[in-house]
Amino acid sequence: MAATSVPSHMKAWNYSEYGKSGEVLKFNNSVALPPVKEDQVLIKVAAASINPIDYKRMEGHFKNSDSPLPTVPGFDVAGVVVKVGSEVKKFKVGDEVYGDINLKALEYPKVIGSLAEYTAAEERLLAHKPKSLSFVEAASLPLTLETAYEGLERTQFSAGKSILVLGGAGGVGTHVIQLAKHVYGASKVAATASTGKLELLRNLGADLPIDYTKENFEDLSEKFDVVYDTVGQTELAFKALKEGGKVVTIVPPGFPPAILFILNTDGAILEKLNPYFESGKLKPILDPKSPFPFSQAVEAFAHLETNRATGKVVIYPIP
Repeated sequence: MAATSVPSHMKAWNYSEYGKSGEVLKFNNSVALPPVKEDQVLIKVAAASINPIDYKRMEGHFKNSDSPLPTVPGFDVAGVVVKVGSEVKKFKVGDEVYGDINLKALEYPKVIGSLAEYTAAEERLLAHKPKSLSFVEAASLPLTLETAYEGLERTQFSAGKSILVLGGAGGVGTHVIQLAKHVYGASKVAATASTGKLELLRNLGADLPIDYTKENFEDLSEKFDVVYDTVGQTELAFKALKEGGKVVTIVPPGFPPAILFILNTDGAILEKLNPYFESGKLKPILDPKSPFPFSQAVEAFAHLETNRATGKVVIYPIP
């Protein structure tokens, strides 16, 4: 294995029992580094972003398929490769990378996540960081960007189709709007958000921002080819659908015949979309409070758990 010198232990945030983040998430200054398998790289973490799945996992919602405690949370990472496994071809020591380190979000995610000085991940889950993006911006992207893309692919979205995005200002929704408009060539993008976030929706490419505090999307006379539900309103979504249209949701349990899916992570999606970030067609959307310093991981989770974050909550710098 090629490597730069790395310590045996590191600083990290972890939890040894399930519960609310404010009660169980603790700073630990001596966590053993994860082993690096043949198909993995070890990453010196520069920035990490957190997602609702992190606190849902911490609360024990997936304990039947979770990895054993104690756990370092964090799926999304951006950093620098410091060690490569013997089978790794795509990356070398010194490369700047980003990705979602867990292949299947709910099936035995890694014990050592990204809220640590170092984390390990399979080569195929990672991509080269676009030069035009900072580590903070890159860390904000992987899980939500790949989820947005995968959902659009599953509906066979294509140029000329219309789409309604439920939850347009959230981590996934901000990417769905941009992808639909600037990558797929949607004929019309509508999206829901609260009053103060409508301008953001317009800036992302939404043609029809809908203030859900003042109007119900299901009452619109206009109907859409696709409704992408990021908030759990799947049953209502069908009322906004054209005949023959498709509803996709990322919120279990779903509502047949909606397409419900859980992301399978793939670095190739990030590599494919990198040029759109390099050209500025796609933009990372960071919550105004981001980034939170590493010492304030608990505060970062508290903010995410309000369900009022806009875009992504990122933690940076990581020591």
